[in-house]
Order: sequence, then structure tokens, then C-alpha cells
Amino acid sequence: MTFEDFVSARLGSLVRYATVVTWDPHLAEDITQNVLVRAHSRWSRIGGLDAPELYLKRMIVNEFLSWRRRRAARSVPLAGDTLAGLMPPVPDLTAPRDERDAMLRLIATLPPRQRAVIALRFYEDLSTEQIAETLGCRAVTVRTHLSRALASLQQAVPAALADLRKQP
Repeated sequence: MTFEDFVSARLGSLVRYATVVTWDPHLAEDITQNVLVRAHSRWSRIGGLDAPELYLKRMIVNEFLSWRRRRAARSVPLAGDTLAGLMPPVPDLTAPRDERDAMLRLIATLPPRQRAVIALRFYEDLSTEQIAETLGCRAVTVRTHLSRALASLQQAVPAALADLRKQP
């Protein structure tokens, strides 16, 4: 089996294995790439083994362990002032996504009927009467669910936003 054939057949398995070992999908991809680069130059020997995948998995573990040692050795702490002088601050572009994620998590805590009413009202943009028809209930029941859902969200949002602001 050529190196290219092996990689095309087993790359996904190796990356998943590295993800389990590292608990970080991005680091797993980096480690797998480093291992495959080293294995390519030695493929004539590795490819002749009974279980080349097991050999590469062992290489992944060793690479991860040595990466941790190298990372500790090259870690250079810098003061915040030093970093600020190197690059001007930029706005946090992930904040809207964080807020959206927090809102989705809050909506997920609502009872099923209230979640359905929120989704139909604000995602599907249906009127109260259309929601009532969809759910098979009266319009007053829809308004009650909507009112209770919004009240619950209004109480929970300030705490959720405060938690977001505390995160680094």
C-alpha cells in the first residue's frame, strides 16, 4: 500500500484518534499532520509493518506528549502592556455569536409549548392566529405562552449576559 493510499483510507480515523487523545480538534489536526509528514519520509519501513496504523497512532501519542513538553519550554509570559504595544486592540467579532448562543440556550430551557410559540413567532414570523391554527389551540393560549416565554427570557437574559462578560 502506498503512503497516499494509506492516508486517503485512514486519515479520518487518525484525526479522530488524535482528537480523543488531545481533547482539542485543532491540535489533533496539527499533530496528525506533523506525524504524517514524518511518516512519509519513513514510509518504506512503516508501510512494511503488520499494522502501520498502530505505529502511527503511537507516533500521535508521542507527538502529543512531546508537544506538551515543547509548549511548556517555549512559553514566554508577556505583560498586557507589551502585547498592547505589539498590536492595537480590535473589536471582539465573536460577541454577537456568543450572545446568540446564550439566547438559544435560554430558549432551550423554556417548556416545549413556549419554545414552539417563540420559534413560530420570531423565526417563522407567523401571527398569533396562524400560530394558534398551527398548534391547534386558541389565540389567547398562544398569547399566554408568548407572554410567559418572553417574561422568562427577560428575567434570564441579564444573568446570561453577565456570565458572558465574565468569560475571558
